[in-house]
Order: sequence, then C-alpha cells, then structure tokens
Amino acid sequence: MPRWLPRAMVLALALVACFQLAIWGFHQLISLLLNVLIAFFLALAVEPAVDWMAGRGMRRGLATGLVFLAILIGSVGFVTLLGSMLAGQIATMVEEFPQYLDSVISWINSTFHSHLSRVQVQNNLLNSDWLQKYVQDSANNVLAVSAQVLGGLFNLLTIALFSFYFAADGPRLRRALCSVLPPRRQAEVLRAWEIAVAKTGGYLYSRGLMALISGVAHYILLEILGVPYAPALGMWVGLISQFVPTIGTYLAGALPILIAFTVNPWYALWVFGFVVVYQQFENYLLQPRITAKTVDIHPAVAFGSVIAGTALMGAVGALIAIPATATLQAFLGAYVKRYEVADDARMRPRGGRRPAAPEEGAEPEGGARPDGERGAGPDAGRAPERGAGPGGAA
Repeated sequence: MPRWLPRAMVLALALVACFQLAIWGFHQLISLLLNVLIAFFLALAVEPAVDWMAGRGMRRGLATGLVFLAILIGSVGFVTLLGSMLAGQIATMVEEFPQYLDSVISWINSTFHSHLSRVQVQNNLLNSDWLQKYVQDSANNVLAVSAQVLGGLFNLLTIALFSFYFAADGPRLRRALCSVLPPRRQAEVLRAWEIAVAKTGGYLYSRGLMALISGVAHYILLEILGVPYAPALGMWVGLISQFVPTIGTYLAGALPILIAFTVNPWYALWVFGFVVVYQQFENYLLQPRITAKTVDIHPAVAFGSVIAGTALMGAVGALIAIPATATLQAFLGAYVKRYEVADDARMRPRGGRRPAAPEEGAEPEGGARPDGERGAGPDAGRAPERGAGPGGAA
C-alpha cells in the first residue's frame, strides 16, 4: 500500500463528513434564512421613510421605531375591525340558520318533489360518521394547531427584529460590508443596494395601487347588492389578495361570499362570479401593465419570476420574486454589451415605417461610439458614485 493512500482516504472521508454536516446545518437553518431574507426586503421597503425622517434631524433608531409602530397600529386596527365584523356576522348566521335551512329545504322539496324536513336533516347531520370523525380529529390536533400558532408568532417576531436592525443600522451595515471590499467593488455593492431599495419600493407601490383598485371595485359591487360592512370587506379583498401570495385570492374572496350568503344565497353567487372575473382581468391586463411601469420589467418576466419563486421557496418566493428579479436585471444590465442594430425589415413590425436616417454629422442614437459599442462596462457613461472609497461607504 502506498504511504499516501491512508492519508488520502482519511482526507476524503473528512471532506464527505464536512459536506454532510454542511447540508444538515443548512436544512436546520433554512427557516431562519428565509426569515432573514423576508426581513431584509421589509427593511428595504421601509428604508426610504426612515431616510426621510433621519434627514430631518431625527435619530435613525427612533425613526425606524415610529415607522414600525405605524405599521403595527394599522395592522392591529384592521384585524380588530374585521374580527368584530366577522364575530357579528357569525352570531347573526347562527341565530338565523334555522330560517336559512327551512328556505333551502323548501326549495329542494318544491324543485325535486322530495319530502325532507329540518329535523330529519339535523339528525342525519349530527349522527353522521364523518362529523364525529372530524370532531375527534380536531380535538386530537389542538396541540399541533397551538404549536403552529406559536411558531408563526415567533417567526413574525424574528422577522420584525431583523428588519428593525437592518433598517436602523443600514448605513453601518453598508459600511461594514464595504470595509472588506476594494473601492471598485464598494461602488458596485452600494449601487446594487440603491437599486434594491428603488425596486422594492416600486413593487410595494404597484401592490398598493392594485389593492386600492381591487378594494374599490369589490366595494362598489357589495354596496350595490346591499351587503353589510361593504367598505371593510372591500379593504379586506384588496389587501389580502395582493399581499398574501398564492392563496390570498381565495382567502380574500371567501369572506365577502360568506357575508353575502347571510343576506341572500343568490348574492353569494354574484359575488363569487365577480371575484373570478376580476381575478382574470387583474392577472392578464391590470397586473402586468402596472408591474411593468413601477418595477420596470416585462410582464412575461414578472409572471415567470413569480412561478419560479413559488417553485423554489413557496409563498416567500412568490412574495419577493418580482423585486428580486427587477433588482438583478437592473444591476446586471450595466454589464451587458449593446451594439447598434442594422436596419432590416425583419426587425420592424408589420406595416411599420423605416426609421429616418440620422443627419450628417449627428451622433448615432444611444450615444454609440464609432466601433458600435455602448455601455460596455458598469461605469460606462456614468458619473463617479459617492461612497466608492473606504471613507464614504455609507
């Protein structure tokens, strides 16, 4: 046996063990990493407001605390309003449930010529096997549901804590990050950070605008039908459908359908149809246009990024996919070489006119150089950025 073979075998086994340990650690910490990622994008979203308040003499920590306090007050007020509304409607439904049941049974008897009665339906329902099994399973899962609720609250506190520190110590964090990089890399990191703040703010603006449009549209329908709490329900549909990924649309539409059913079962059908039609209008017409204007990415890219984010990280990926894609696209765009395009009929839309030839002595469009290139590097055509040196990283 060669003398180096035992040492090589030990080294190979050590590398395999380190690799397995790294994989195990990553799987154990993936929940924490996702929370930190959400907190980072939340900090990017609130950083413009914090910067505005800090620029007027307020301490950055106090400004961050006020922003988060405003978010907390708005969230608690919204949940309290919906909770009181939902409790009142549930009490009304419980009181009037026998009347609803009688009207449904009479309609079934008159339509299908049957002879059902309320007592018969209640006895069949209470003595059914699936109801007893459901109650037993629910009683057994109380502990698991409680653990999930406590885990969700802990995740929310973790996200709030990390996002507070990211927003309050933003300049210090950028300085610490840039202190280990050469000056040229410092400028690139600061530019990427600035782009991320702008794109995240644009994404939230687009979501807020779509939530406003959706809330107003559903409020008008509910007001016409005479459904109670129409303003609160419209606000619920707008916010939940836009800021809860994947299942937000279904959660948003279920509550107004339920409330409309307490008024008239046919109203619930009208609300359901309107929710479905409006969702298609939003997905194919409204959302691509608004997102393309505020985040500045192609609608097809936005749609594909949401699908990819959902496949990779689930609901978290769907929520941050568009701002992350917009930031990456804007940052990498400076490193893409672009050339003048030759005039060719195959590159013009059908029926399009041929572009006019530039005047003699005029500079080509886009400021291209004589060799046909433009924007060949990240610093091409851009003024020197502040904070590129070690002393100006913040």
